[in-house]
Amino acid sequence: MTTSTPRRKAARAEFTSYYGRPVIKAPSWSAQDIAGYFFLGGLAGAGSVLAAGAHLTGRGDTAKAMKMSSLAAVSLSAAALVHDLGRPSRFPHMLRVFKPTSPMSMGSWLLCGYGPAAGAAALTAVTGRLPRTGAAATAAAAVLGPALATYTAVLAADTAVPAWHGAHRELPYLFGASATAAAAGMALAAGPLHENAPARYACVIAAAADGAASRAVERRLGSVAVTYREGRAGTLMRAARGLTAVGATAALLLGHRSRTVAAGAGLALLAGSACTRFGVFAAGIASAEDPAHTVGPQREAVQQRSQRSQ
Repeated sequence: MTTSTPRRKAARAEFTSYYGRPVIKAPSWSAQDIAGYFFLGGLAGAGSVLAAGAHLTGRGDTAKAMKMSSLAAVSLSAAALVHDLGRPSRFPHMLRVFKPTSPMSMGSWLLCGYGPAAGAAALTAVTGRLPRTGAAATAAAAVLGPALATYTAVLAADTAVPAWHGAHRELPYLFGASATAAAAGMALAAGPLHENAPARYACVIAAAADGAASRAVERRLGSVAVTYREGRAGTLMRAARGLTAVGATAALLLGHRSRTVAAGAGLALLAGSACTRFGVFAAGIASAEDPAHTVGPQREAVQQRSQRSQ
């Protein structure tokens, strides 16, 4: 008669870092440059979509204002990126390669395609000349706009930073909603009162989508979501939610009656979008610097696999 040897239970896996040091190196990006780049790129891209809508519906003053703001935003965005790179010559070097699998490569080419389109749209709107060229440039900028507004989320999520990579599915939606809120805010602040109905409705939809995307990000991240609730990131994300909610509510209820209220609501939406981008950036840096946020997801993944196997 044979006896079977009892199977020994594997020891529980533990994850620690070397002397409590960070497991990964935090990005060396400047918060002012790169978080500003995230915000300004989103404002430019979503603004071009609203500009095209205003152009098609005969809201000429709003269309002109949005085209000019998108050009200004993308110019400042490119300047922030070049400043963070350290030397202006580094940006043209990024164009020597066309690599579809690289968010940085695609983003560089996207900027090069969007910038001239946004510039031509703004120039023709200001001068009133070459209307057909202006219409074509407006349409081109609107087509590229959504990609410009969201690709930075893909760029951040492509890193090993836990607070960004862990939410790689949800982060583009958060950036898109935040960009739409910013663009609607700019339309409210810069456009005339009698043309702001689409912007008022757009900011309400964007605010709801922003809140839903933020909650989805935190659900996905599990224990790492604490980086979005504490410290500098927590303060910025709470400010973003408050400013966005106040701006959207004021725009919906009173934005059609008072130019002052519409402008104030627009500024609140712009500030809320900026706080979102800077908050996401701060959460990523915090998660990279604390080893607990790197080993935590590994531990949770092992525990989930162990539970499924039982």
